[in-house]
Amino acid sequence: MSERETAIVTGGGAGIGAAIVKEMLDRGFEVFSLAREKPALRHPLLHAVEIDLLDARATSQAAVEIAGRHAITHFVHNAGVTRHKLVDQASAEDIRDLAQLHLGSALILLQACLPAMKQNKFGRVVMISSRAALGAIGRTAYSATKAGIVGMGRSWALELAPFGITVNMVAPGPVQGTAMFHELIPAGGDSEAALTAAIPMKRLGRPEDVVNAVMFFAARQSGFITGQVLYVCGGLSVGSAAI
Repeated sequence: MSERETAIVTGGGAGIGAAIVKEMLDRGFEVFSLAREKPALRHPLLHAVEIDLLDARATSQAAVEIAGRHAITHFVHNAGVTRHKLVDQASAEDIRDLAQLHLGSALILLQACLPAMKQNKFGRVVMISSRAALGAIGRTAYSATKAGIVGMGRSWALELAPFGITVNMVAPGPVQGTAMFHELIPAGGDSEAALTAAIPMKRLGRPEDVVNAVMFFAARQSGFITGQVLYVCGGLSVGSAAI
């Protein structure tokens, strides 16, 4: 087993996930990106695994293969989709699928990482929730499962603290320059301007804002912080806005 810090990052192919992958590589991590697409970045310490995390069997197989050959020190669960629908169009299938993506795949991957983390008395787990976990129009399945990340992560934090493993959540608000955001809010349009004006900080988030929070929780120096939710939202979690 290598002594290098080694991370699994889900959804590392684009957007916030790709920014997390790049930052970890810049800091010397070996990184496994698990996503439906490969990152545009090429690096000798980057391993791109093309996978649909909605497929529990494929996720389990990838988890066993990676953890069987590498002692994973960091697990960042970033993968996510919104399934934006008002309540009268939402479906139980949306909830089922997003529960597998946001919750089930995280459980599968963490379970594969745990033996090495417990043996080494060290681990950092960071999961990306969302400000929408507090409620958002058109987000029945998304808000439910992103809120589930918080409850699940806090439970894991309690169970894993005796092993030196921390579990924390980052909850971003609207982050520009990502496909998920601009599917709902066209860049440069009136809706983007209105949303920006409603944010207390009077700007949209950037991927690097989320990366900074992830790396704070990922640091070895953050070993006395666990079970916490850090909102990276420009103040939206304090007030309210229609997004």
